[in-house]
Amino acid sequence: MIFADKIIEERKKNGWSQEELAEKLGVSRQAVSKWESAGSVPDLQKVIQLANVFGVSTDYLLKDEIEHEEGTPTAYVESEQNESLRKVSMEEANEFLEIRGKGATSVANGTSLCILSPVFLIILETLSENPRFNLSEGLADGLGCVILLGMIAIAVFMFITYGIKAGSTENLKEIAFETEYGVTGMVKEKKRLYEGTFTRGIALGVVFCIMAVVPVIIAGAMETNDYISVLCLGALFSLVAVGANMIIRVSIVRSSYDILLQEGDYTQSEKKARKKIDAVSGAYWCLVTAGYLGWSFWTMKWNITWIVWPVAGVLFAAIASITSAIVKTDE
Repeated sequence: MIFADKIIEERKKNGWSQEELAEKLGVSRQAVSKWESAGSVPDLQKVIQLANVFGVSTDYLLKDEIEHEEGTPTAYVESEQNESLRKVSMEEANEFLEIRGKGATSVANGTSLCILSPVFLIILETLSENPRFNLSEGLADGLGCVILLGMIAIAVFMFITYGIKAGSTENLKEIAFETEYGVTGMVKEKKRLYEGTFTRGIALGVVFCIMAVVPVIIAGAMETNDYISVLCLGALFSLVAVGANMIIRVSIVRSSYDILLQEGDYTQSEKKARKKIDAVSGAYWCLVTAGYLGWSFWTMKWNITWIVWPVAGVLFAAIASITSAIVKTDE
């Protein structure tokens, strides 16, 4: 049971409203409401007051591991803490989760725009091949490239905006830190409640990505004309964009909890390995982008060169795994 839940339980056990508890402590009802929603934590003096008012020990209130046993707090031996580590407060943790939650939407939508960016170029090039539409190949290529670059520019704006907002808290992914009392319990509870949403998001995202090829398969089997085939290709991009959006959105939120709990990919050993991987990935994606743009502008076959991105993504996963294995072996 986390600190916030203990306050709620003890308050209700005594039959007090938030206003009545606030009056006993000499604080506002809003302050009590924030404590109970894990939006903030009281200072040490208020914690002592809470313990006296409820008739419990401060250890019971502050330590998530301690529960009541016949009305008496259990004994708890506190482990030694490294005072040199950065402390993350309840307010910082909530701010971090809020920024990452909003940023998940921006990153997911930006990624979807990048995936969809070649669709209009492909459609316009196909239409230019038919005299009925009175659309020259040069105009189709130019307009398609403008739309493509415009969508990528919007996506980059989203990425940069999120990066700036998250800049002050993103270092938690890289450094060792400790959380103040109540933070770990609050994060674990939110992570537990989010598990269902995460599972559904990943499952649906994978389903959309798998089903994305169905329109293209149907078009090939029915031997449809070029226009229907292009529309089916557009449907493929759209379904992939939706699937990727779902996967990225829930993955960023889920990873926020792992970062604060220093679990999964954010343990101390994984953080050390990630520093090496980040150095490799920076150079890798710069080369991939340069290669993509160079090939695309040289051949002007944007409807083909997009294949660079899925291939590069698969290769990067392999490179990241190899780099991580080498780093851990060296350690």
